[in-house]
Amino acid sequence: MRASVGLIGVGAFGEFMLPYLLPHCRIGAYDPVRDLEPLSERWAVVPEPLEEVAGKDIVILAMPVQRMAQVCRQISPYLKPGALVLDVCSVKEEPIAAMLENLPEHVDIVGTHPLFGPQTGANGISGLRIALCNVRGERLECVEAFLSKELRLKTIVTTAEEHDRQLAFVQGLTHLMSKIVVEMDMPELDHTTETFDIMMKMVESVRYDSEELFRAIENRNRFVGRTREQFFDAARTIEERLARPGPSAEAD
Repeated sequence: MRASVGLIGVGAFGEFMLPYLLPHCRIGAYDPVRDLEPLSERWAVVPEPLEEVAGKDIVILAMPVQRMAQVCRQISPYLKPGALVLDVCSVKEEPIAAMLENLPEHVDIVGTHPLFGPQTGANGISGLRIALCNVRGERLECVEAFLSKELRLKTIVTTAEEHDRQLAFVQGLTHLMSKIVVEMDMPELDHTTETFDIMMKMVESVRYDSEELFRAIENRNRFVGRTREQFFDAARTIEERLARPGPSAEAD
């Protein structure tokens, strides 16, 4: 018998997950703002009230980290003993703390962060990475086995602190640089180089991410502030260096 899965939050990533999960489970979905009826016509997903979605075998929290604590408090009375709760937030310390504080002790918890999204996974997710943090219970190995064997993902088991420390560069820096390039509003360019095209590929991969996601990556990870400081300090150092005469000018 296939496990029942409750998906809470069906935004861009929540919808992106559906074709990969549906062959393995029955999914009931809830979103506080989105009309899910058109989605249910495309995918075999049943829109259900929050209390029913929260009562499934596995509950996936796919909402912004800013709403995690509130949603955990809302679903807590409906979670059944032995259920598995997972999140897919881009940061890990804050949502894990929210789950531990607000979810009942009779549920297992695993924090996850798929290190890809609808743009980077547009051609399939096989071989892409996902970070896993065991929070409560003994279900980590089962989750890891499913992700690696069934979805062909590369799993990285880590701690919330180590995840956020590394993602301060991996996401905090790349999203910041990409948003700066987007803000420049460059004209269409024909004379591009391969290096420039690689940079623009990075920019395009996050160009259409929501402002909410960008702010979560930049503001909800306690390590990102220092990364931004380093970035802007380095930029000022380079600017000052370019303002000084270079070796060739000194030689003249």
